[in-house]
Amino acid sequence: MKNLKLPITIDPSRSAQRKLVCDGYFEVSGMNRLLAVCDAQCEQVQVSANFAVDEQGLIVISGTSSATVALICQRCTERFELALEVSFTFSPVKDVEAEAELPSYYDAIELDENGEINLRELVEDEFLLAIPLIPRHSIKDCQAPSDSVWGELPEELEKPNPFDVLKNLNS
Repeated sequence: MKNLKLPITIDPSRSAQRKLVCDGYFEVSGMNRLLAVCDAQCEQVQVSANFAVDEQGLIVISGTSSATVALICQRCTERFELALEVSFTFSPVKDVEAEAELPSYYDAIELDENGEINLRELVEDEFLLAIPLIPRHSIKDCQAPSDSVWGELPEELEKPNPFDVLKNLNS
């Protein structure tokens, strides 16, 4: 099977009626928000998206995507690679009222003025959500100094509680 470049926007209604399955890629160079927070280690993002109509008659877009990005460890400030694997399940909506009626197991995605969705932005949003808030190596792989303390403080560094003085005033 050939690795095809996917369309940026797609009509989910027409695609769901045809039960379209899209397997292909997006160029990372078009994902400016993702590139603003990390360095891409690959030129392409692999995407698999399925369009269908569920038993309630709702259009469903589900799929997976993967990419490798480089982040800066917040402990040792060294670069490290992180493989991002995301899965998604969306149902397109026209407005906020339709979103409120959507079952909780679907995420809502708004249609644009042409009745289409931006598939590249959908995948980019999922990658942005998958990046850790505080990126860091696992402790065994981290280059942070060995005298650094993670977790509980040693007893000699614990300070007395300054509010203990107030306990004696009530007595």
